[in-house]
Amino acid sequence: MTHRERFLKTYRFEEVDHVPDMEFGYWAETLPRWHKEGLPEQVNDNDVADRYFGFAPYAGVPVNVGLLPGFAEQVIEETDRHRVYQDHEGVTRMVMTDGSSTIPRYLDWALKTPDDWGMFKERLNPANPDRYPDDWDEVAKELSDSALPVRVSAGSLFGRIRDWMGFENIAIAVMEQPEWVEEMMEDITQLSCAVLEETVKHVRIDCAMFWEDMAFKQGPMISPKLFRELMTPRYKRITDVLKKAGAEVFIVDCDGDITLLVEHWLAGGVNCMFPLEIAAGTDPFQMREQFGREVLLMGGVNKRELAKDKPAIRAEVDRVAKLAEQGGYIPHVDHRCPPDVSYENYLYYLDYKRQVLGIPDPWAEGPPDPDSL
Repeated sequence: MTHRERFLKTYRFEEVDHVPDMEFGYWAETLPRWHKEGLPEQVNDNDVADRYFGFAPYAGVPVNVGLLPGFAEQVIEETDRHRVYQDHEGVTRMVMTDGSSTIPRYLDWALKTPDDWGMFKERLNPANPDRYPDDWDEVAKELSDSALPVRVSAGSLFGRIRDWMGFENIAIAVMEQPEWVEEMMEDITQLSCAVLEETVKHVRIDCAMFWEDMAFKQGPMISPKLFRELMTPRYKRITDVLKKAGAEVFIVDCDGDITLLVEHWLAGGVNCMFPLEIAAGTDPFQMREQFGREVLLMGGVNKRELAKDKPAIRAEVDRVAKLAEQGGYIPHVDHRCPPDVSYENYLYYLDYKRQVLGIPDPWAEGPPDPDSL
């Protein structure tokens, strides 16, 4: 069974030889810790780690539904402790360079008022030929013949705007300037639809990925009512473009407690919830009970349990295995694996998960040569 067949059959609730063996990735501090505990130094980013651990791959479609061109990156201030710079999305950040923190501090945004939207809108032109690679015809044919599930980015209606203007600013704008927020979401929707309509003329798409990150532990950043009014119909337009071309799986990447938004994503055609953060209150079992086979699931292994002991790891894997038996679910860690998880515990988790779910061990004859990755 090919990776593509296994992925699609899993999400069709059909019989498979085993559930796809996937994971989400790692915090920036995690791999350096593991290097001290036995992980080869050559395994130094998420892509290399995916290959080293033997996870099932996707084939990504290299089309651009974001800002193009991005803003010019420029360093504003640099000391021996920090660097202040403007990134490609027009956001001014401060990052610590002395090792005290890897989380940036956001200082300013290029998008503040409706008058600023023009310089973003001109970067959302769907006719820009740079949205496709120079060898697009060759890439498209290779993707269409792929034995891997083919995934395309479908964009973001709220998350990117939040990044461009900051959370407090968009939270105020949603309430005080809803027409402006709707204008921005409409321009983004038109871009995604246009690029994806052209893409599906050339490439067979299996799944699409939206990125939102619009929920906290306490729930969504905007009310479900506003979500339903502003976003659900626009998701529907985007997913309809891809469904007509045969796409089946529409994933939304959103952290936090997404419980109150699931029905509204489903109404817009977005049918796969990811990464199912357990500590934030998202419960994949409750979703399956409420929505049945209408909802697809990905993630849901509580990363905090991996930092404990082996009995805790076994209990967590056993818990999600009951849901995996129903189909329509790919279990993996519910966000990037944090550095409080030891390398020994992570390897134990992978080994036990594979045993319980009947996944063949890619290291049956030993780990791969890291220099070959």
